[in-house]
Amino acid sequence: MIRAVRAVRVLPLLLLPLLLVSCGTEKAGAGADTGSTADTDTGTAGADKGTGSSADAADPAELAARAGALGIAPEFVYVTEAPGFAVAQQSVGVFGGDGFHAAYFSQKTHAQFELFVDRGTLTAENCPKTQLGQGSGESVACERDGDSWYRKAGGQHEYALPRDGHVIRLVGTTDGPTRAVLREAAKATHHPDAAELTALLPPAPEGAATEPVERGDLPPVGDGAPNNEVGASG
Repeated sequence: MIRAVRAVRVLPLLLLPLLLVSCGTEKAGAGADTGSTADTDTGTAGADKGTGSSADAADPAELAARAGALGIAPEFVYVTEAPGFAVAQQSVGVFGGDGFHAAYFSQKTHAQFELFVDRGTLTAENCPKTQLGQGSGESVACERDGDSWYRKAGGQHEYALPRDGHVIRLVGTTDGPTRAVLREAAKATHHPDAAELTALLPPAPEGAATEPVERGDLPPVGDGAPNNEVGASG
């Protein structure tokens, strides 16, 4: 059985402002751009808003179809909320093998952060050894904050939330979104409800396969190549 290679679709953040000016910013689990973004790096974000959406949850079959069409594991699809930020729909796509990526942008302040979800875990032992964001080459400082980790390296910082078999990470530059903004966004991460899913992921193509197709014309033994043997005459 042959699986197609999945490309990493991470949009460079430097391109986001140009795309957002020409195409607009889509909203999916994001607050309106009211300019109320926190502006102090206090490590707190006011009263806890909790996680999850109060609206109806997305239909599991619809989520699986839409995510699967992009090569994303449906359980890795998350949205978040941060005052003044909205998701850039052009940035939404697969990360790594079957992970998830989206970028959030403030049209008022031009600050931006990325949301990554991928397989793995994060512990006190491996936290300093795990690269931050796309990798800065700098040593990583880790600080436990409730059930998450606040991490800094070079000019980047992030909040990382270990979950069952995967890690949710919200990454920005230290001169962009403050720690308070990332912390609030981390606490607000949740699986999309029906409306958020509609805005976040395109409909799956009709008849799109959700599993790799197994060819039936290959021999059951050997290296899987067709039999090209010829007779004695060549």
